[in-house]
Amino acid sequence: MMATEPKPEIHAKPTRRVGDGPFARSVLIGGVLVLTVFFLVAPLAAIFAEAFRHGVAAYFAAFAAPDTQYAILLSLFTALIVVPINIGFGIAAAWTIAKFRFTGRNLLLALVELPFSISPIIAGVAYLFVYGAQGLLGPWLEANDIKIMFAVPAIVLASLFVTAPFVARELIPLMIAQGSEEEEAAVTLGAGGWRILRLVTLPNVRFALLYGAALCNARVLGEFGAVSVVSGNIRGQTNTLPLQIELLYQDNNAIAAFAAATLLTLVALVTLIAKAIIERMDAARAKVSGGARH
Repeated sequence: MMATEPKPEIHAKPTRRVGDGPFARSVLIGGVLVLTVFFLVAPLAAIFAEAFRHGVAAYFAAFAAPDTQYAILLSLFTALIVVPINIGFGIAAAWTIAKFRFTGRNLLLALVELPFSISPIIAGVAYLFVYGAQGLLGPWLEANDIKIMFAVPAIVLASLFVTAPFVARELIPLMIAQGSEEEEAAVTLGAGGWRILRLVTLPNVRFALLYGAALCNARVLGEFGAVSVVSGNIRGQTNTLPLQIELLYQDNNAIAAFAAATLLTLVALVTLIAKAIIERMDAARAKVSGGARH
């Protein structure tokens, strides 16, 4: 028998990814840092610089105006109503879409995410066509002395619409990825629906739920477009904090406008910090549960 010649070893040529080179990496990192500084950090720094330009006393004096105080309270009041409702809606929508298969499931998912694809101003105009004096339900509401448009109920409704997807969007992918094995096991052990939701489903998605609630809260406090259409911008009555900031700036009261704007900026920063903390806690939980399984 003839000895077979050994086949030459074929070494796979290492693939080079985009940005592996030192020059490309430096350009990419430098470009991202420059854009971040100019488009994110600089505007935020300018807000605080303008707010404190005349000193700390002038900064806090800007919040003494009754209209500004009312705007802050109205924004908080709206968030206290909208966020819990959207948490309940998000849990129900995510449970329905992730745990069941039914005709129209994809349509329901599209409807849940619809507010993301509609301009908030268009949403406000749509509410006018339904609840306004000349709208679909306007004559009936007026006949029964029910005021929705240009009042607090309109602000709540508009805020509910624009923030409806935030909690659901965080929960749906996670619930789909987790499957329904644990819920099915709980059913075989005799647990009811509410008990399964409270003891099985919600603990598995609690970090996504917290993050969705934080995003929803930040958006409610900062919503401008839809609220500006349905509120009427009535000073001391229907002005939320973003609308009050616009009015202060139009009144050439820049210090008060920037001082009020720092509150919304702080809300955004707190939301980002909360996001980082929640993601770290979720990663730690996943690591612990993964180690327990092994």
